[in-house]
Amino acid sequence: MSTESLRIVLVYPDLLSTYGDRGNLLILARRAQQRGMPVEAIEVRSDQPMPTSADIYLIGGGEDGPQALGAQRLLADGGLHRAAAQGAVIFGVCAGYQLLGASFFAKGTQYAGLELLDLRSDRGPSRAVGELAGDIDPRLGLPPLSGFENHGGRTHLGPGVAPLARVTAGIGNDGATEGAWRGKLLGTYSHGPALARNPALADLLLRWATGAHQLPPLDDTWADRLRAERRAAVAARV
Repeated sequence: MSTESLRIVLVYPDLLSTYGDRGNLLILARRAQQRGMPVEAIEVRSDQPMPTSADIYLIGGGEDGPQALGAQRLLADGGLHRAAAQGAVIFGVCAGYQLLGASFFAKGTQYAGLELLDLRSDRGPSRAVGELAGDIDPRLGLPPLSGFENHGGRTHLGPGVAPLARVTAGIGNDGATEGAWRGKLLGTYSHGPALARNPALADLLLRWATGAHQLPPLDDTWADRLRAERRAAVAARV
């Protein structure tokens, strides 16, 4: 592997890390290090400038007020847009996913998003809370999505993005699709953290960041046991 460090940025953990999404940073760093990749993990608070030369940017979930403030500061900063234009990987979860789109609602008010993904979010008739599962877009070559959702939004995809998955349990975007992706940008409503529940998705982000067609396999016995337990729990409820 390259001796150059893989730079992973956790975006605004002081605002957008309500649901344990910092775990996604830990999972990515660990899976890279197990394969001999040097990793530089960077946490950028909302009062700091956003570096533009990192390889992967992670945006977690958060409540309405912090989500709106995070979007406003990211728009004013502009660093995430520059990073995306340079080919960085961006992974957004829940509130972080919504703010990648054109607009979202927080506390009854519509806010402008970053417009990095062709989607918009509004409020749903009920809160979506519980297990989330779906069959991932076959072009990504991943096993089914497993996660936990907790959000009041509904997300509407435009023609410029593809759904990450077709829902088999839970709500996701709208009860039919879940998440969205375009190029190296990907968003999901899945907590868990998402990359602990979906190690193959973590490896996809690593492959996008490094340009590798495949990565050396890892022992995912415990992750596979967790996924099987969650699948059984969903099946039992159905």
